[in-house]
Amino acid sequence: MAEIINLRKARKERARSDAERRAEDNRALHGLSKAEKSLAKARREQEEARLSGLRLIGLAAPDKPN
Repeated sequence: MAEIINLRKARKERARSDAERRAEDNRALHGLSKAEKSLAKARREQEEARLSGLRLIGLAAPDKPN
C-alpha cells in the first residue's frame, strides 16, 4: 500500500527547498567572504592614501588659498 502524503505540505516543502537553493546560488555569485571584504577595504584605504600623497596643494581645491 502506498504512503499517503499531504500535497499542500509537499508543495510548500518543495518551494522552500527551491528558494534555499536559489539563495545559495546567489550567495555564491554575489557574496564575499569576510576575508575578501577586509582585503578589499585595506586595498581601497591604501590606494586612497597613495592618491592623497600625490595630490598637489592648491589644485585639489582651487577656490581656497594655499
